[in-house]
Amino acid sequence: MAEIVVDAHHHVWDPARGHFPWMAGEAMAPLRRVFAPADLAPLLRDCRVDRSVLVQTQSSLAETRDFLALAAATPFIAGVVGWVDLTDPDIDAVLAALKQGPGGGHLVGIRHQVHDEPDRDWLLRADVRRGLAAVARADLVYDLLLKPREIPAALATVRDLPQLRFVVDHIAKPMIRRAVFAPWAEAMRGFADHRDHVWCKLSGMVTEADWHGWTARDLRPYVDEALAIFGVARCVFGSDWPVCILAASYAETKAVMEECLSGIDTPARARIFGANAIDLYRLAATPGWSR
Repeated sequence: MAEIVVDAHHHVWDPARGHFPWMAGEAMAPLRRVFAPADLAPLLRDCRVDRSVLVQTQSSLAETRDFLALAAATPFIAGVVGWVDLTDPDIDAVLAALKQGPGGGHLVGIRHQVHDEPDRDWLLRADVRRGLAAVARADLVYDLLLKPREIPAALATVRDLPQLRFVVDHIAKPMIRRAVFAPWAEAMRGFADHRDHVWCKLSGMVTEADWHGWTARDLRPYVDEALAIFGVARCVFGSDWPVCILAASYAETKAVMEECLSGIDTPARARIFGANAIDLYRLAATPGWSR
């Protein structure tokens, strides 16, 4: 049987619904339109991607509920990474209500835009830690949306919460455009001690590189370092569509990752492009999944 291919990180949105401060500015203009599952479906088919994980875009419970309902109606969406207020004293009840509501069986993770918080140590706050403990009790993954500034706090967090599965989104957004490598790599290496419960998404790199002149050569050192830190069993592929279109098409985004991974064997590549995401998010237990 052919290996299942999973895009572990994509988005959909309607800019007229909700608040998207990160879309401001002329450079982001291509993103300020509706992107829906119907737009992604032919791209997945053409690139032979079977299933996907839909990831939050704003701090909104309404969006999370909408995404769960959308996943229930969209065969290729195997899971949803939503948003909840981690500091809510009733977070356990909120998570339970989401899981029991429409499409709730598709909830596989939670995310917050940590790198947009003014406090680089936001993850260390006691109220945030209580929320993360609730995410663990709900048997969900926590997606760490970081830049290098937040890596030390993230390392302390994964150390203190071994019961929670984490994944580092977009390899923590190194400054690929400026070829800044050593400080990012040195900080990231701390995750190697926590590979039993921390994964890394090989995603979001084309938009951290030069949008108009990137090559696989620019990305490959960062991919190689992520593989060395996390191992092939803890790295997953994500397109970060439609954000990726600022720098590359969906097909180009997948192709450059295939090129960057060409030096590892076929079974390892298959894990990164599918099985690892299934393990991370436990997608096999998600309603509608068929292998």
